[in-house]
Amino acid sequence: MRILVINPNTTPSMTAKIGLSAQAVASDTTEITTLSPDKGPASIEGFYDEAYCVPGVLEIIRKGEIMGYDGYVIACFDDPGVDAAREIATKPAIGICQAAMYAASMVSTSFSVVTTLPRSIPIIERLAQHYGMTHFCRRVRAAALPVLSLEDPHSNAIEQIKAEIYQALEQDRAESIILGCAGMSDLAQWLSCETGVPVIDGVGAAVKMVEALIGLGLKTSKVGAYGFPLPKPYQGDFAPNQWES
Repeated sequence: MRILVINPNTTPSMTAKIGLSAQAVASDTTEITTLSPDKGPASIEGFYDEAYCVPGVLEIIRKGEIMGYDGYVIACFDDPGVDAAREIATKPAIGICQAAMYAASMVSTSFSVVTTLPRSIPIIERLAQHYGMTHFCRRVRAAALPVLSLEDPHSNAIEQIKAEIYQALEQDRAESIILGCAGMSDLAQWLSCETGVPVIDGVGAAVKMVEALIGLGLKTSKVGAYGFPLPKPYQGDFAPNQWES
């Protein structure tokens, strides 16, 4: 099977890191391709960045459909454009937040999310509600660090994340931890060993879930909300990307 993993931001080092994390958990028979848009924000830190990354994500998925990929992972914890992606994808498309929360709910009775900036907290809280995960989610915490600091080997980002995890275990009584940024994907296994609890990376969780859906022969339903977009003219920069049935 062939899975296309999309980093919605335009930072090459993060795309490479996400690709390695995806490859590390993929089955031997799974081919992973990792791409990012050629336009959009360098990092995604709020609704504005989300809005500007979505057109590039959808463009990649449209090309993926033509190239015959079997499934898609959108590797940003805000799950930007997932519903729109499912409208144009015939194959499974999963966001890493949804995948991580569902995985955590299967290995523990509660989780806390450790993300980057405080402004991401209400966004992730809304996603937890949207996915029916508020019963499991003890708290969304921020380590108060910019996303791009995760790409800087001289920053103290790892120590800040670890400290926030220990606070979540003590104060929230969380039984598992979710890393709330794809840029943290390479830390999950190490942090699990350090803390003694499941620390879940959404990139890996999403890859394995897409593999499972493909193995079950499931595709995205085209009855109702995820039906193909209705054909209509688009103006300006989006005109070449109008939907053609």
